[in-house]
Amino acid sequence: MDIYDDENYPWLEQEKRFIKNAIDAGKIVLGICFGAQLIADVLDAKIYKNNHREIGWFYINRSPQLEATILSSVIPENAEVFHWHGDTFDIPEGAIPLATSEACKHQGFILNDCVVGFQFHLETALESAMALIEYCGDELDDSRYVQSEKEMLLDSQKFAAINQIMFGVLDALERGSI
Repeated sequence: MDIYDDENYPWLEQEKRFIKNAIDAGKIVLGICFGAQLIADVLDAKIYKNNHREIGWFYINRSPQLEATILSSVIPENAEVFHWHGDTFDIPEGAIPLATSEACKHQGFILNDCVVGFQFHLETALESAMALIEYCGDELDDSRYVQSEKEMLLDSQKFAAINQIMFGVLDALERGSI
């Protein structure tokens, strides 16, 4: 599924409208991977196939512009995070780029300290990674930025580390809205 699959998934049109209304109302909106692509789309940014599929544990490098946002002390300068995506997006107009990786130039964005899109997955736990492997394992094609099941599951402590970053993101968004 991709964000332009409205014909096959009619609910996408309603979802995009809901996201746009929430953004227009000044609500906190957090989108992860497909969710970030939906946010970028409703903000008129281009969504497209990335040059590489990125699946597994790869480093992101924080954008210097992130210093001016509520996420400045939350997102590490360099962090090994979990990825599972083949598409990417341009940074929406007015948004601040969040990070980049070797495989994907745009790893996220933040707009007005309340709209956040992550291309990567800080929410992933060992169990959800195992489910992704079980149900989407056909995407593990041995390409340059696609790890094997063994590589992805080798160190379960990595999931706890990214989950801690995610808790920090959620706390920052909550504090910023008070």
